[in-house]
Amino acid sequence: MNKTGAQHLVDVLAELGADVAFGLPGVHNLPIWEALAGSGIRLIGVRHEQTAGYAADGYARATGKLGIAIVTTGPGAANTLGAVGEAMASASPVLVVATDIPSTLRRPNLVRGVLHETSDQAAMFAPVTKAAITVDSPAEIAPAIARAARLAREPQAGPVYLGIPTDFLSAEAERAPDTDLTERFAAVDIGDLDYARALLSGAEHPVIWAGGGAVRAEAGPIIGELAERLAAPVLTTFAARGLVPPTHPCAAPTPVHAPEVGALWDEADVVLGVGTDFDGLMTQNWLMPKPPKLISVNIDPKDAAKNYQPDVTLVGDARDVVSQLVTGLAPRPGLSELSDRLRNLGELVRRRMRADEPQAADFLGTLEETLPDGAVVVADMCIAGYWAGGYLRARAPRRFAYPMGWGTLGFGFPASLGAAAGEASRVVCVSGDGGFLYGCGDLATLAQESLPVTVIIVDDGGYGMLRFDQDRAGVPHRGVDLHTPNFVGLARSFGVHADEVKGFGRAFRRLLGEFVRADEPNVLVVRATMKPPLNTSPRWYRAIGR
Repeated sequence: MNKTGAQHLVDVLAELGADVAFGLPGVHNLPIWEALAGSGIRLIGVRHEQTAGYAADGYARATGKLGIAIVTTGPGAANTLGAVGEAMASASPVLVVATDIPSTLRRPNLVRGVLHETSDQAAMFAPVTKAAITVDSPAEIAPAIARAARLAREPQAGPVYLGIPTDFLSAEAERAPDTDLTERFAAVDIGDLDYARALLSGAEHPVIWAGGGAVRAEAGPIIGELAERLAAPVLTTFAARGLVPPTHPCAAPTPVHAPEVGALWDEADVVLGVGTDFDGLMTQNWLMPKPPKLISVNIDPKDAAKNYQPDVTLVGDARDVVSQLVTGLAPRPGLSELSDRLRNLGELVRRRMRADEPQAADFLGTLEETLPDGAVVVADMCIAGYWAGGYLRARAPRRFAYPMGWGTLGFGFPASLGAAAGEASRVVCVSGDGGFLYGCGDLATLAQESLPVTVIIVDDGGYGMLRFDQDRAGVPHRGVDLHTPNFVGLARSFGVHADEVKGFGRAFRRLLGEFVRADEPNVLVVRATMKPPLNTSPRWYRAIGR
């Protein structure tokens, strides 16, 4: 039986196991909303299309599933671009479904002035997506959706845009057959595996460096097993926080921006990089020296070699490849000594943090103590978020999200809505006063959907990181000191419980404990000013020491 294009679209989403989508209605996409009404897929209506994109990303990061954003034509689609760019840079599987102008009104190479018309809507998405697809007929909607979803989730994961002329949504058509485009990897070369094992077996100071690809491959347990067998510390990128739990004997206490932890890299004679491209933010713009020997595990050999040239690249799924590496590797001595050293390093780092910025130590200590099991922390680009990115001890993978792929201010709050719509018991959003205002209208979404989110707004009266940069440069503050609203009153006006404290002392500890145990969303405003941590570029120790 023929169905409308919108019904085909929803059928495929249901077949893919979608349970949540985020969107904003427009005159062109209303048939999708109608088709979703009886589908069992929860459609969360947001107040800005950028929120739809960020929420889909936050959902994908917290769950590992496909995040779905449904938006309308022209400006509606364009409003998602910042969020889609962040998803691309962070390899988040996000599907953006946008309507386009009616096919009957389009003329080749001509912009006629149709409502919301652009000359080439898909072209706007080309630089920030894995693929930008436009449907050619109503019958092609179903296979196009299936193809787009596969592309988004296949390694290297990332966002995919799918444009559908609005008249196709109401048109009836027979569903065209799907095409299986699943990517399959060839077996890893046995000689390369043997060489990698030999390098690791002969190393005096091996180090494992794991990135977001290891998380997406669910490689944490096997990486932990390999680390114990090698007695090798595990360094993680921002995207891989919690890959191995902080209690693991080989878990480094922080990323390498702390000098004590960076020393582990400096003394390594063999580094095994798993699911990482050694980007500039993690390597302090490549001031970290290339190790004497580098083994890279990556699904893309070009990605593996673009920053440090590996001695051998093992192409494939991180979990599968590391599982093969473990086979045949004899256990090495020194695990107990390594564990003691890493524990001592952690104590040194914490003492340094408390001496450097006591408020950050209080903030992170309270956060770690009060988070319920299964909670997810989503940080924005703000000083408190940077402290969380560098020092928060994530308990498990996908329990910390951070926009350091593209570095998009305003990510935190809308992404937390998506994470909360997933499987999290509670989401704690760490935002600054500036970044929160990007999406404050979606307090309405938070209240309407009653999402389990606690928003911590650290209000320092402006863009604190930029203010720090200007102070370092000895120039006046320009553009960084902001007039901000009464955030407590703002939240309460939307029906969201809110309160305010000064600093991260006892009142903060008490209220945060109450807020994260609540059955409702809430906002906690903290009046505080903090110095940025060592993992922000103005304080990179390798750059300062040059």
